[in-house]
Amino acid sequence: MDKQVEIVSLNGAQTGPDESYRVQRDPLTTETEALDAYSQAVIHAAETVGPSVVCIEVETVERGRQGHGSGSGFIFTPDGYILTNSHVIHGARRVHVTLTDGRRVSADRIGDDPATDLAVVRIDAPDLQPARLGESSKLRVGQLVVAIGNPYGFQWTVTAGVISALGRSLRGIGGRMIDNIIQTDAALNPGNSGGPLVNSRGEVIGVNTATILPAQGLCFAIAIDTAKWVAAKLIQEGRVRRSYIGVAGLTVELPRVVVRQLELAHHHGVLVQAVEPGSPAERAGLRVGDVIIGFDEKPIGCADDLLRQLTGERIGKEIPLRILRRQGRLLEPLTLTVVPVELPERR
Repeated sequence: MDKQVEIVSLNGAQTGPDESYRVQRDPLTTETEALDAYSQAVIHAAETVGPSVVCIEVETVERGRQGHGSGSGFIFTPDGYILTNSHVIHGARRVHVTLTDGRRVSADRIGDDPATDLAVVRIDAPDLQPARLGESSKLRVGQLVVAIGNPYGFQWTVTAGVISALGRSLRGIGGRMIDNIIQTDAALNPGNSGGPLVNSRGEVIGVNTATILPAQGLCFAIAIDTAKWVAAKLIQEGRVRRSYIGVAGLTVELPRVVVRQLELAHHHGVLVQAVEPGSPAERAGLRVGDVIIGFDEKPIGCADDLLRQLTGERIGKEIPLRILRRQGRLLEPLTLTVVPVELPERR
């Protein structure tokens, strides 16, 4: 005669067979599976973007002395356009690119933009694999990211981490603030500059640009949405002509009540963090703490939106700004006259 066995859970309640197995699951097995999933995500991202990553070597001459430097970059079009950092190739007499299959080819400088520390070079070679570009506007703090580059000459090194913060600002080579910077704890070292920061799908979401030394875990990348716009300008014109209003800004979310009351089409604006003395913004009456939500009758939902409006075509024009001040009060439009970045006093 068969005996009937009663399965009891750890809390003493009667349960079915499926639930008992769930209770008795080995914690070590669960932890191992989680680590395996993390490893697989990193491996997939690295293998997806890896063939697009290149090592960039440059020759420079400064004060009559020849120098050498290196950095990273990644192919982003099938016809050989490569994104990297401005500080990697700026002032270089010759640029060479080494692909993952070992081919070493010379590269043409298309243009560089010190204001965003971005640059584009181009190679003429067959069978190139461009990277897939993601959307930095969809990123979230805590998201897994993978960085690939050539630190200290060690080619195609992979590091992983998370997005530590979004919307940071860094001062570029020319003194202009680079907004909407991605902060990550994925290890970056000299030589990583210009390499891709990718998500778990292997899509490029940033261009690695800087590390704060001797601090550990403070590494930064330029958002790919910014890089796409700059790269397009460099390919079309060889440079980015900009106008200037004299503010440093950060993308912020607007209170829902303000969005509803003002019937705004977007839920974000640009918080003014600093106003440069003597700038068009100061002369127009802009203050720290103001939120820019419109520029020349165009909605401004993020810092990149504002940067895109500061083109060379607007130089000398009077532009109306739509501004929110304290407690969501909408000001009468402020008018400022846009000036070129290249003014002598800006150098």
